[in-house]
Amino acid sequence: MKSLLALICALSYHMAGAQSDLPYREIPDYPTAYTAGTVAARLLDGLGFRYYWATEGLRPEDLQFQPNKDGRTSLETIKHIYELTLTIVNATKKAVNDNTVPKPVLTFEEMRRKTLENVREASEMLKKASDKEVSELKVIFKSDRGTSEFPFWNELNGPIADALWHTGQVVSFRRGSGNPFNEKASVFTGKVRP
Repeated sequence: MKSLLALICALSYHMAGAQSDLPYREIPDYPTAYTAGTVAARLLDGLGFRYYWATEGLRPEDLQFQPNKDGRTSLETIKHIYELTLTIVNATKKAVNDNTVPKPVLTFEEMRRKTLENVREASEMLKKASDKEVSELKVIFKSDRGTSEFPFWNELNGPIADALWHTGQVVSFRRGSGNPFNEKASVFTGKVRP
């Protein structure tokens, strides 16, 4: 019994340590200048902070929560957010979203980490970009039917806004499964109240 308890404690400690280095526990300081890139980056930083706390401490029963038989589970919603962040970061890297290639199957922890890292990477790239560079960014999709390109404007009202929308759903779903969002995480300040 003692060895089982020790194993559980060690695993909990390891999992907590692995998650503690994730970005967006708190929102980074805001940029000193308003540019197209810094404004878009700040929007992503807000997404990262909200997503961090929407997904922090989710239990297996939270991940399986489904508001009704026709809706997505929390885990399916989290997978969708992860895929949206691939589209977001790919636009900043000028990379194609190739839908002809299967995506890897990831665990919840892997998806959470990669989602937060995608948001941070896109934010950092936008902070460094000139207005001209931002205006030249494209969202590019490749499918069996060919390739399509969209201006960065579509990134704002498409994947970024959609990821924010679905992050709110995860918050709502976790309330429904009895594990509400940490009330000390202030989305206004981007900080965790003591």
